[in-house]
Amino acid sequence: MSGYFSSYGLVLTLFAIGLVIVAGALSVNRLLRPHRPTPEKLLTYECGVDPVGDDWAQSQIRYYVFTYLYVVFAVDAVFLFPWAMVFAAPGFGMTTLVEMFVFLGFIALGILYAWRKRVLTWT
Repeated sequence: MSGYFSSYGLVLTLFAIGLVIVAGALSVNRLLRPHRPTPEKLLTYECGVDPVGDDWAQSQIRYYVFTYLYVVFAVDAVFLFPWAMVFAAPGFGMTTLVEMFVFLGFIALGILYAWRKRVLTWT
């Protein structure tokens, strides 16, 4: 049983060494960096635009819809690549082909729905 727990000891030792290295690097950086705050440096900076007005801004829903559509295409790609590898294996031909067309049909329905709702137009 001592061999079992000694492997945990090795992991903890390596974790502790990593923490010491990271803490040491951050400490040395804090000691060596110049620290000259000015009002311009302390001003909030976002996308190159100076903050003006209220701190609350309304976002349009189309950005979220484009994000969801990207996720749909990313998931599509994640499933297509392994499917292409399995498709060539013996015994998987017709079954995987039908399953992939069903999957692509669902993706196509989602895209068709988004197109019909005029989500894919950028105004």
